[in-house]
Order: sequence, then C-alpha cells, then structure tokens
Amino acid sequence: MTEDPSRPSSVRELAEIPSVEVITRAGVMLMSAAAERLGLSDSGAAHRDLDEARRLITALAGLVTASAEYLGAHAGPMRDGLQALQRAFREESVVPDEPGQGPGEKLTGAVHPRS
Repeated sequence: MTEDPSRPSSVRELAEIPSVEVITRAGVMLMSAAAERLGLSDSGAAHRDLDEARRLITALAGLVTASAEYLGAHAGPMRDGLQALQRAFREESVVPDEPGQGPGEKLTGAVHPRS
C-alpha cells in the first residue's frame, strides 16, 4: 500500500483497523471511564461522580445496543460489562432509580441487582 503523505498517520492507522475493533475499543474506553466515575478503580472515590457515570453508561448502552449484530464474539462480554456497570450504579446510588429508569435501561431493559 502506498502511503499518502497528505493524510495524517492517525487516519491511515484507523483506516486499517477493522470496525469491530474500533467499536470494541470505544466500548472499553466507556467502560473504564464509567468504572472510574463509579469509584470502582484503584483510586476509589477520588473521581466518583454518579452524574458523569450515568452519561457514560447510557452512551455505552447505546453503542452496545446499536452494534450488537456486528460484535460477534465480543457482544456477550460487552453486554456483561454494561450490565455490571448498571448494577454497580444502582448499588452506589443513594436513591436508586426505578427499574427501567437507570442509566441505559431504556435501551437495554431493566437491570435488577443480584439477589
């Protein structure tokens, strides 16, 4: 393949990455950021912000829901990670949302805490 010097290297690199990998990377970034905002990382509550976590989890739910058919073997782990974050959000909330009203639940359906 001949490199076009007028195109930035980041564009050339993205053009070579399969879409499933781009989607999965975006999902992992959203999961990591949401976990950080939920206070689940090593830094604990230092970055805890449930409003921000809600936004990130909802964005992740949209990504996973919209791209599930393209994710193949990655779909299950992405859904599992999303549900774990949704449950963690519910557990961290002082006043939990009604079932179906939590972050991303309008896209994924109600997530109930584990019994």
